[in-house]
Amino acid sequence: MADFEEDFDTDGIIKKFMYVHTRAPYGTVYALEGLEMVLIAAAFEQDVSVVFIDDGVFQIKKGQDTKAINMKNFSPTFRALEGYDVEKLFVEKESMEARGLTPDDFVVPVEVFDSEELSLLMNEQDVVITG
Repeated sequence: MADFEEDFDTDGIIKKFMYVHTRAPYGTVYALEGLEMVLIAAAFEQDVSVVFIDDGVFQIKKGQDTKAINMKNFSPTFRALEGYDVEKLFVEKESMEARGLTPDDFVVPVEVFDSEELSLLMNEQDVVITG
């Protein structure tokens, strides 16, 4: 662990990380592990933004009832991002509208960008991780 901490110099250059969530919240580990990666990067004081595209928009949907699939609803955990200074949360307009959702349907405040605007924003990042 010490080698990792030395390589990940928190006193040095801050990188712009963008995490793009594209998958539904349940059925695989990708969504929860993606959230964990965001929290880790934020803990190391990097410039972190999160984008929800395609079925990834369901990760932050209010009122998820996961009893039938016997899994814990982790969507409220996204509220912890504010405590890590992760305040740049984006939803792709086309994905949101195609699924009949509005910004009021989400557990966290988001900015809604169309796909072209998100593409421009992605080009400004140092690292883009999609999952």
